[in-house]
Amino acid sequence: MSDREHPVVVCLCGSTRFKGAFDEANYLETMSGKIVLSVGFFMHATDNKHGSEVGATPEQKIGLDVLHFRKIDICDEILVLNLGGYIGESTAREIAYAKSIGKLVRYRDGHD
Repeated sequence: MSDREHPVVVCLCGSTRFKGAFDEANYLETMSGKIVLSVGFFMHATDNKHGSEVGATPEQKIGLDVLHFRKIDICDEILVLNLGGYIGESTAREIAYAKSIGKLVRYRDGHD
């Protein structure tokens, strides 16, 4: 943990198809003393009960996107999980938003 008064708050961003990467990053960031904010619904994860079999309405998808932007508002930094260099449209918007409000942006491609 840093010498700050409170732990760093990190928000995980990336395609929800990479649930395993989210799980691993959540663990690693938590073990390094950070508070982790993540997605709560892995819409594109096929091997998960909260996956592609469940789905979301267009309205719910918009609500989930807004919710994630609020997580970015309250974090200190974002960690982009860009496995294989993949950054989709939603993640690109999250990165642009985080940068526009002065958040630190880190990347993890899964090969470290």
